[in-house]
Amino acid sequence: MVNLRPALATCAAVLALLAAAPAQAARCGGDFNTFISSMSAEASQAGISQDVIAQALGGVSPDPAVLAFDRRQRGTFNKTFEQYVSTRVGAGRVRTGKAMMLRHASLLSRIEQRFGVPPQILVAIWGLESDFGKGDMGKLPVFRVLATMAHDCRRTELFQGELLAALKIVQRGDLPLRDMVGAYAGELGQTQFLPSSYIKYGVDFDGNGHVDLRHSVPDVLASTANLLKTNGWRAGGSYEEGTSNFEAMREWNRALVYRKTIAYFADQLAQ
Repeated sequence: MVNLRPALATCAAVLALLAAAPAQAARCGGDFNTFISSMSAEASQAGISQDVIAQALGGVSPDPAVLAFDRRQRGTFNKTFEQYVSTRVGAGRVRTGKAMMLRHASLLSRIEQRFGVPPQILVAIWGLESDFGKGDMGKLPVFRVLATMAHDCRRTELFQGELLAALKIVQRGDLPLRDMVGAYAGELGQTQFLPSSYIKYGVDFDGNGHVDLRHSVPDVLASTANLLKTNGWRAGGSYEEGTSNFEAMREWNRALVYRKTIAYFADQLAQ
């Protein structure tokens, strides 16, 4: 995790000057610190406290490795379905998935009753994204990742929005700053939600007052189901390619091969 503390006082002073000015969209490219100052002012006008902004963005620096990875990873889903599924859905993962379905049977049943998404779909996504919460959820500081991607001009509007959403997660108290670590596009938690999806679809299913997608299995699985339901999932329907439920998974991942892998894995778990 990047050490954010040394620059907190400086960042807070800049924010005090900027808070009264009308927020304008930060311009990508150019000086990185100027960009962060503009984003800080925008966050302040969006209701994020200066303390959260200072702690999250104070001293943040660009990460060239994030940009390099982003340029490389576009070929990830160029494999055939057979090639891709063979690396993601092995016998061991299927066995573990079935054990998880048994362990969380009551929880999954309650989620299905509320959202209409069957257990095997949720467990398949959970397994693919983080090996059921036991695998790699990413180790990169989310604010450094998102600031880097937002400053890059290729998709600046998208990632400026994600950066503001990440600040809202901390502002709401869903995750502390120390838990804002994730993958190369700022994905968070056991089913790898982008921060905007975290805000939009997150569900406090364990009833503790916070949406915790890193540690709370009820929140993780219910939020995943809520994303699918909100995007058109129909209870009791097929999820094979060509169905409306298969299309509902586009919000999860637009890559055809990935959605086919979810459906295949779910079929294995349902047997």
